[in-house]
Amino acid sequence: MRDAHSEDHNPLDLAEARHQLGNLKGKQYWRSLNELAEDKDFEKIVQQEFPRQASLLPDLGRRDFLKLMGASLALAGITACVPFPTGKVLPYVTPPEELVPGKPTYFASSMIQDGFAKGVLIKTTMGRPIKVDGNPSHPGNLGSADVFIQASLLELYDPDRPKQILQDGSPKLWTDFASSITQTLAGMGQGAGVRILTGPLTSPTLLSQFESFLAKYPQAKWVQFSPLERSNTAAGAQLAFGQAYDPIYHFDKADVVLSLDCDFMFTEPGHLRYSRDFSDRHQPISVNGTMNRLYVVESNFSLTGSNADHRLAVKPSQVEGFARAVANLLGISTSFPPENIPGQDWIEPLVTDLKNAGKSALVVAGERQPAVVHALAYAINQALGSINNTVSLIEPVVSTQPGSLIDLTADLNGGLVDLLFILDGNPVYSAPVDLNFGAAMQKAKQTIYLGYSADETAAQANWFIPAAHYMEMWGDARAYDGTASLVQPVIAPLFGGKSPYELLAAMLGQGGIDGFTLVQEYWRTQLNSDNFDRDWRVILSSGLVPDSTFLPVANLPQVSPSVFSGYSAVNSSALEIVFMPDETIWDGRFTNNAWLQELPKTLTKLTWDNAVVMNPEMAAQLQVKDNDLLEISLGDNSVQGAVYIQPGEPNGVIVVSLGYGRTAGGSILEGAGFNSYKIRTSNAPWFALDPQIRKTGATYDLARTHEHWSMENRDLLRATDLADFKSNPNFAQDEHIVPPTLYDEHQPSEYAWGMSINLNSCIGCNACVVACQAENNIPTVGKSEVKNSREMHWIRIDRFFEGTSANASVVGFQPVPCMHCEKAPCEPVCPVQATTHSAEGLNEMTYNRCVGTRYCSNNCPYKVRRFNFYKYVDETVIPLQAMRNPDVTVRSRGVMEKCSFCVQRINEARITSEVEGRQIRDGEIKTACQVACPTNAIHFGNINDPNSEVSKQKATPLNYSLLAELGTRPRTTYLAKVTNPNPLIKEPVQEK
Repeated sequence: MRDAHSEDHNPLDLAEARHQLGNLKGKQYWRSLNELAEDKDFEKIVQQEFPRQASLLPDLGRRDFLKLMGASLALAGITACVPFPTGKVLPYVTPPEELVPGKPTYFASSMIQDGFAKGVLIKTTMGRPIKVDGNPSHPGNLGSADVFIQASLLELYDPDRPKQILQDGSPKLWTDFASSITQTLAGMGQGAGVRILTGPLTSPTLLSQFESFLAKYPQAKWVQFSPLERSNTAAGAQLAFGQAYDPIYHFDKADVVLSLDCDFMFTEPGHLRYSRDFSDRHQPISVNGTMNRLYVVESNFSLTGSNADHRLAVKPSQVEGFARAVANLLGISTSFPPENIPGQDWIEPLVTDLKNAGKSALVVAGERQPAVVHALAYAINQALGSINNTVSLIEPVVSTQPGSLIDLTADLNGGLVDLLFILDGNPVYSAPVDLNFGAAMQKAKQTIYLGYSADETAAQANWFIPAAHYMEMWGDARAYDGTASLVQPVIAPLFGGKSPYELLAAMLGQGGIDGFTLVQEYWRTQLNSDNFDRDWRVILSSGLVPDSTFLPVANLPQVSPSVFSGYSAVNSSALEIVFMPDETIWDGRFTNNAWLQELPKTLTKLTWDNAVVMNPEMAAQLQVKDNDLLEISLGDNSVQGAVYIQPGEPNGVIVVSLGYGRTAGGSILEGAGFNSYKIRTSNAPWFALDPQIRKTGATYDLARTHEHWSMENRDLLRATDLADFKSNPNFAQDEHIVPPTLYDEHQPSEYAWGMSINLNSCIGCNACVVACQAENNIPTVGKSEVKNSREMHWIRIDRFFEGTSANASVVGFQPVPCMHCEKAPCEPVCPVQATTHSAEGLNEMTYNRCVGTRYCSNNCPYKVRRFNFYKYVDETVIPLQAMRNPDVTVRSRGVMEKCSFCVQRINEARITSEVEGRQIRDGEIKTACQVACPTNAIHFGNINDPNSEVSKQKATPLNYSLLAELGTRPRTTYLAKVTNPNPLIKEPVQEK
């Protein structure tokens, strides 16, 4: 926190931004409001080729500069020979048969998040997991991954993980705990004083164990809680059909989609599959037929909203009125006159579009909205004939329990709890503030907590048992559609962690049984196989239990209009606050993960913090600017957070993300952000009315990257709508004259590697960024270094707003890796030939030649080179040593680095093809970013092969090169973005 007068840059001039908007003609895109307003501080950053980096040295005259450079070159031999720590190496006497040095082994498993399984494929080398990707066989993600899957590798090797079972702070053994809990439960009779608190569970084996425990102790009570629990979704189906169901959306069949505050590309359990299915249909050149259209009505700027063809930003309380108006025009009586709702010019064209789509229309409602909005969505889908076409319903995947956290807290406060088991979740931190769960928990006579970190809940438990990572344990879980998949270990527990299966076994007096036996024996009873060992091996190989997907419910009853009675509009002038899961740390469970802390959030580009997010008009109304520290109060509870001004947020709304402000759990999370759970209550978990805002007079520095690596607003992103594309399919082709080159042409070779990035598919999810970091041993640098524009990511995602409104929606995302130019301007300026051109077209870095002149970065127009100003990699931390990819060099201080097109994967494929006496096949090489991408936006391959997928992508009329007018001839090209707006809906005119 700093004094109010210590801010080192000028506040945003909104009047100047509006003036610039008024002068814009044609399509103009911008990355930040400061760029739009032509702010002097922003222009100063752009003029420095190394933003905030050249400050290491003072201004030098010509003579001093030559002296300095002479010394640098003289020391080149020394700086290129950095000593590394030494250690003992002990060879295997008899290695395992499958363990071949240099040859990786892959295991199919599952990562569990909020109870739901996501299929993963874990790459190991010499017994060490070094990379996690999606399982191509898993229906939930089809081989793709999100940032949490990619970053789970760092979670495994986190040196802050607890290493010891504790009883009231004293170290104990597992046998001590097993003996103690057996004795304690022996005196519990029917279990009247026993309570169990877990997160959402879908594990068939674990549920079977709970059934056994509750049968043994019938008066015990089991409660499930998650700060992101899907209670509104379940209640909506209950209201509509009289029974709780889970919706399964089929975006591959949907021509028109209406999202009612539903961020289905991020927050839904099936978001990876939904993103793929939606993207496949949102292509102007598609084998799947008609390009779909997406309407989004939402209360915060979301990943889904940023990819919409039409987006309406409203207060969360106004979404219900909008849904009722749509339902009324479709003939569904909701007893609500649709006069005083936002988006009046939307309603009739939208409803006409939905009617024309019929059963190929889809309406989805988000968890933030109350049950009635979900019921309205079901009623609209029924009226359109979409049930069991674009949406189906299945039995609930997550086990439902009668009790709630409110009931458990009441029992604790009433002295009814003798023994409390908590299986992960950290409720002391994340429980609604009005419950004061931490104080209530202390009233239990004994508390046992199985947790992944020594967090806030662990600090108050009598027994703390470190939890095993999913890569260290046996288990099972179900995906969003009910498909059962296995969790199998790829490494022994690094710190002696225990799984929930082992804890339940100890509670049942079976403390000596391991997780493998528990899981295998459960499935032995379920498969009814005549050759279980064979079928078990098949399940382990694929990671999936065959024929386990839940079937859709048939013959659903009609939604009765009577469930929509009793609506009363909310005061439209009241300020509202929205709570949302964080884009990088979710609900707080990933707060100690440095990869995710330093990952720029998709829309705000914030790192290492959360913020009080609002649009420019709201900021002007409150008379605040970026970094101003505000106090937000709801009732008797308050919290302080810094302002971040974000175009596209609704008027009259402030948005805060969850998961920050942690006080225990590791060294990385210390001092990061503010705890918005402190103002989140049980009766308003997603949004609340009338928060009180007070300026404190202080400021808090936020680290954001939205103005880093600017290419000076040249013709970077190319986009149009479907009608314009049909009339001018070559709109994306270069209009600039490519200048002649003085460089010699490179000799052609058998392979010429190139990449194509489809901007129509890229949703900006950041999975590629973390995948690249994990694959290439890219370090994190910390908040202070990010503020100095020194983040090390080899690929960044620029997001652009359209220049028609200071409250504009995002017009597109653009991943920017190294372009691997044919005429690379970085190559001839290197004085030691550390950056060179390979025979196959790669712009290569030879790290031990680099002396750190940074001439290459100065000459790169794409701003994709990264320099190690310090030794960011700590090679003394033993767990992190095991995590690093042995095929990629770990760089040290003074070395330049950048995207290599995953040259290690190219070399691996080349070796395999040469051994087998054949050419490298198309698709045999997939870069790390390509594999992770949920929407198949990235294609890589041999552009010398006209039949390769990448060549086909580059042959479309949408293909264009970034800054082609410079004559660099980049090997990485883009497919321009095409949207599909409804011509009957006119975008609002910018207010003057």
